[in-house]
Amino acid sequence: MRTWILFFALLWMAALPAQEPSEYKMPPKELAELIDAPPTPSVSLSPDRSLLLILERQGLPSIEELGREELRLAGLRIDPRTNGPSRSRPYVGLALQRVEGGVSKPVQDLPAQPRITDVSWSPDGRHIAFLHTRDDGIELWVVEVGTNTARRLRELPVNDALGRAYAWFPDGRALLLKHLPADRGAPPAKPAVPAGPVIQSNEGVAAPVRTYQDLLKNPYDESLFEYYTHAELSVVSLDGSNRPFGVRGIIFDMDISPDGRYVLVETLRRPFSYIVPWYRFAYAARVYDRSGKPVRTIAELPVAESLPKGFNAVRLGPRSIGWRADAPATLHWVEAQDGGDPNREAAVRDRLFLLDAPFEGEARPVLDFSLRYAGITWGNDQTAIAYERWWRNRRSITRAWSPGNPEAAPKVLFDRSYEDRYNDPGDFETVANASGRQVLLMQNEGQVLFLTGRGASPEGGRPFVDQYHLPTGKTTRLWRSEAPYYEYAVAILDPENGTALTRREANYEPPNYFVRNLRTGALTQITHFPNPYESLEGVTKEFIQFKRSDGVDLTGTLYLPASYDQERDGPLPVFMWAYPREYKDAAAASQVSGSPHTFIRVSPSSPILWVVRGYAVFHNVSMPVIGEGDEEPNETFVEQLRMNAEAAVRVLAERGVGDPERIAIGGHSYGAFMTANLLAHTDLFAAGIARSGAYNRTLTPFGFQSEERTWWEAPETYYRMSPFNFADKIKEPLLLIHGMADNNSGTYPMQSERMFAALKGHGATVRLVMLPFESHGYRTRESLMHLAWETDQWLEKYVRNRPVREGE
Repeated sequence: MRTWILFFALLWMAALPAQEPSEYKMPPKELAELIDAPPTPSVSLSPDRSLLLILERQGLPSIEELGREELRLAGLRIDPRTNGPSRSRPYVGLALQRVEGGVSKPVQDLPAQPRITDVSWSPDGRHIAFLHTRDDGIELWVVEVGTNTARRLRELPVNDALGRAYAWFPDGRALLLKHLPADRGAPPAKPAVPAGPVIQSNEGVAAPVRTYQDLLKNPYDESLFEYYTHAELSVVSLDGSNRPFGVRGIIFDMDISPDGRYVLVETLRRPFSYIVPWYRFAYAARVYDRSGKPVRTIAELPVAESLPKGFNAVRLGPRSIGWRADAPATLHWVEAQDGGDPNREAAVRDRLFLLDAPFEGEARPVLDFSLRYAGITWGNDQTAIAYERWWRNRRSITRAWSPGNPEAAPKVLFDRSYEDRYNDPGDFETVANASGRQVLLMQNEGQVLFLTGRGASPEGGRPFVDQYHLPTGKTTRLWRSEAPYYEYAVAILDPENGTALTRREANYEPPNYFVRNLRTGALTQITHFPNPYESLEGVTKEFIQFKRSDGVDLTGTLYLPASYDQERDGPLPVFMWAYPREYKDAAAASQVSGSPHTFIRVSPSSPILWVVRGYAVFHNVSMPVIGEGDEEPNETFVEQLRMNAEAAVRVLAERGVGDPERIAIGGHSYGAFMTANLLAHTDLFAAGIARSGAYNRTLTPFGFQSEERTWWEAPETYYRMSPFNFADKIKEPLLLIHGMADNNSGTYPMQSERMFAALKGHGATVRLVMLPFESHGYRTRESLMHLAWETDQWLEKYVRNRPVREGE
């Protein structure tokens, strides 16, 4: 009883910590240089696979950029000055290069100080469209591939607040653009006083929903959401002319049929909700012809506030509506046959329907799913691949079926646990057809398909390319990545000649792109991106496999400083970083993930940075939590965390590289939750660093992470898993860091504030750092530099130079 009284007292107690001078700090020079390292470019392959578009990424944004006014509405974050997303990371340069080789050529005539987003090739590969964000709005631009020049199409102000803002017509001559209405007017004025109370009601309908953030809160929020998401459509031709399409509303998607004659438009409508994000609002899906004339309504669904409980719960009515990629104008969708309720017994969970143009009569059912629908890869009338999954047993079924002959029995290709990485057959390779849609890459009149996968194995990931003979189910391995490289196929360029575009890297070689002949092994490098982390050269990286006390295999990647000599330097202070994951199968939990041969890359917030400060960094340490059969993983969450951590500390001590008395444990999000639990329930660590975590599970009462049960169904589990309830047991120093604008479900900034208050109330050594404007991940240079400074100070004081604890 005393614990519960303390819990409720702390829950409502205002945390009033002593304040320090507020200023951003800079970490040591070696850390700052790595944080400021230029990002490696991204690439995009043209539809005919002959050209690479190289996209230069923006460096770290400033705090001023993130500090601009931001509207947080129904799960969206909108910049009211641009009517687009407030937190996008734009590209700042474009270049084109032939896949067969040659020098990349920068695209000319880009806007000054470009902020490029939403880049896409036209179906014919002759043009590339992109959005450019100015300080006062967003524009549509296009690149002429033949001349390598860019130009603005028109100054129609784009509405990029919700969903995609444009779509190519299949002929590549025009785009359908979502833009601000010409008669929009000024934004709604905030009322000086509310018109009345904010009221929500429920009449006996169960509505268990997770703890979403940025939800609508009042009628004024509703009016803002409607104002900034309301748009109209126009057809914009490449010559710059445009004509109204005649459709307007809160448009979150528009999808043009492969023959270009029809457009599927999905819109949101009132009433809105205050307890779920926009993607569960009431919506309608309608088909229009190319002139904008309505043809047929496919769905009109109410707000989905009261879905059944469970991860496989879905709304009733048509969902996953789209065009069949290999047909001129055929719609497909699925509808739940079990009431959308995963707790109900049902032989058929979902049913697939097709409806051909001109969309008259009833849709025809063509395929039933015993699990929940998970997608389709279209090929032709003879062959398509259908996928279904079920969360509770992690089962996945892949079937081949004939869209042109739905009476023929589908053929099961793979029936497996999707947790089983070692037996993952890979993904079927696709290629763009004439309308720009991705369809199955096939040979021998559809009898031969191709599979590409990451190739998890006991020695680490070894990506592969397989040939799959559909009639027999036989696979033939064409190629597999070999040590000391990690290389995977981006695309098969020419199945007849056996060439593929691959991305290849090694510990000290940054990722670059190559053309590989799968038959001969010939390899031609086509990009030459430099190593942005030269100061990490000489750092040793070792992939370690070890066991916990119950025999479950664990892994982690150990980084040691370049100058480290074990005989001379002895055991090092350690920075350990991990993230727990739930499994239904112990064998799957024991499987190796990742590869020992990947490039040593560091994000600006990576714990690997501290290897240059003389620490041993034990990164991505396995923290499996297993619940086989009817057992839920979380019933023994704390006990399994303890076993994982004990094994990790033990292997470092046995190798003599890590000082077991000087180990810091850290993690982000669920890893922060893990960190606090390990400090509360073990004495293994000298200190902890927890970023953007949740610590009190009563604040996420309708489920969290992989937990489907509610607090009322499993109160003891929620209690035992909440380190907040064991704050009096945490004796090691804990650094809490949180973004003040965290948008992740469940990790309200209040979680760290309350945890700090609980620890302070018990006299713990604790520090709370709240980063202005930052969301669940941290983006700005100022924040990331300060994060590194805080982390370095904490590690130096409480780990490297750790004071001796009483009784030692």
